[in-house]
Amino acid sequence: MVRHCDQEGTIMIKAVIFDVGGVLVRTEDHAPRRKVEERLGLAPGEAERLVYNSDMGRAAQRGEITAAELWRSVQEHFGFDADELQQFRAEFWGGDRLNQPLVDLIRSLRPRYQTAIISNAMDDLNQTLAETYPIADAFDLIVGSAYEGIMKPDAEIFLRTLARLGRAPEETIFVDDFAHNVAGAQAVGMHAIHYTPQTDVAAALASYGIASMERG
Repeated sequence: MVRHCDQEGTIMIKAVIFDVGGVLVRTEDHAPRRKVEERLGLAPGEAERLVYNSDMGRAAQRGEITAAELWRSVQEHFGFDADELQQFRAEFWGGDRLNQPLVDLIRSLRPRYQTAIISNAMDDLNQTLAETYPIADAFDLIVGSAYEGIMKPDAEIFLRTLARLGRAPEETIFVDDFAHNVAGAQAVGMHAIHYTPQTDVAAALASYGIASMERG
């Protein structure tokens, strides 16, 4: 791994950037999502495919349609009335949890390091991070794919983030749970950490010379 160092050999990281889904917000309990799939006669994973990876789901993440339009398409797909759609959404998100220890770690990095988000998400990302999971204040910059019209791992979304932070790629680390997004960040010269539930993020960051307030 190539790391950017100063003349004394210290790694010069200035900004740490995080994904949201699967990292900051994780589906820790899959039972509610499996329950709705069983109730609707769907194969395991079909609800996720419909919301995230269907043509409409990806269009919503590219900002080509709104989140409201995506949910209307889900409603039409199943023939739901308004209450049934609300129930589906509640069950679909029912097992999601904020990764509070990681959020606490991120807060401890500031203000010594810039913190940011790059997320493949619909156009309600800012609202989600302000209201559902009120963590927007922990970040200097939030970049969502729907607002940019570009999804990870496209290089442009990383380059725009770097430009707004005022950082060279080698001054940044990106944390994401998908290997192809990690590779996309590395392709533009950023450092990257492939996140899994077993990842000790504090230790991984420490390997780059980053010490949180928690670790002194």
